[in-house]
Amino acid sequence: MRYQNKSTLVISGELYQKTFFDRGVNFIEIEQVPTLSYPTAEEIVQLEIRGHVWKTGDRLYKLAHEYYNDTRLWWVIAFFNKTPTESHLRLGTTIRIPLPLDKVLDFIGY
Repeated sequence: MRYQNKSTLVISGELYQKTFFDRGVNFIEIEQVPTLSYPTAEEIVQLEIRGHVWKTGDRLYKLAHEYYNDTRLWWVIAFFNKTPTESHLRLGTTIRIPLPLDKVLDFIGY
């Protein structure tokens, strides 16, 4: 789901010919992912925000399962809270869970 809006870039050209030859290929395809943007203040007020106090045993993927029914959407919670990994969260920190999911994904450009 996270990469459903991707596009593919084909890399070819003289600069890479030795690498291609060494690997036995004629070109390389790179999947590009969309650039996400943080929701504006006007968009955030349209969301339902649930608070969750981070405690021992919490994981972003578990929260994604609880609120979005999909563990793969952990990155939505991390992105919304501007916390790239769980190690950036401290016990007792209140994180925000944005809902509904379809509106959140629309606002961030996914």
